[in-house]
Amino acid sequence: MDVHTPEQRKKNMQAIKNKKTKIEELLAKALWKKGYRYRRNNKSVYGNPDFTFRKYKIAIFCDSEFFHGKDWEYQKYRIKTNTEFWYKKIEGNIARDKNVNETLLKNEWKVIRFWGNDIKKNIDFCIRQIEAAIEERKYV
Repeated sequence: MDVHTPEQRKKNMQAIKNKKTKIEELLAKALWKKGYRYRRNNKSVYGNPDFTFRKYKIAIFCDSEFFHGKDWEYQKYRIKTNTEFWYKKIEGNIARDKNVNETLLKNEWKVIRFWGNDIKKNIDFCIRQIEAAIEERKYV
């Protein structure tokens, strides 16, 4: 049972952004500051990665813990309202993410996924991972 009216739930869900989120903006600014140029939300790459380095075939995704199901088998029991909706939604997102990863890997893309808290708390680690991926693919 949902605690919100259908109108309130719709308004809440419409307010959730899928582009230019806080975690994306943090990573974007850090990459730009380091001199890296990238493409955002590239529709020509399967799965619309948040960032792409097409020259190196690197796709980067910034995933929020809730919507992409971090530690899902443990965390799903924390959802107390509208569980059927949320289980279906989040498990669908997990399945879609897995499919996107597999498809990109088959097409020889390097896929990097960061959790939102990793970006917020350890942006330098994220940048180092991206730099390592770029170095690894420079001469391929």
